Amino acid sequence: MKNILILIFAAVLVWVTYIVISTSFQSSLFAEWNYLKTIPWMQATLWDFYANIFVLLVWVYYKESNIVVKLWWTVLFITLGSIAVTGYVLLQLFTLKPGETLEKVLFKKS
Repeated sequence: MKNILILIFAAVLVWVTYIVISTSFQSSLFAEWNYLKTIPWMQATLWDFYANIFVLLVWVYYKESNIVVKLWWTVLFITLGSIAVTGYVLLQLFTLKPGETLEKVLFKKS
């Protein structure tokens, strides 16, 4: 199961990174922000994004004990979104030793 999840999350990471980079070459978010912020669906999408980031950060704050690590992931999640989230999950999966279950990924490290 671990290897399947690694493949899935790696594929998501590659795909989202590709989409963000290719879109950045086509269009500047900062140049178009004044227009984008007037679109109701863009506003709803941002609220949805940050609500998801908040939920995921609650999980990270539960799992991680070091405040510097918590703050680092907070900055990465807010600035990189799904790229950072999938990276975090992949790191958690890669730290699993043979015989350890996925519960170690989901719950606080002992």
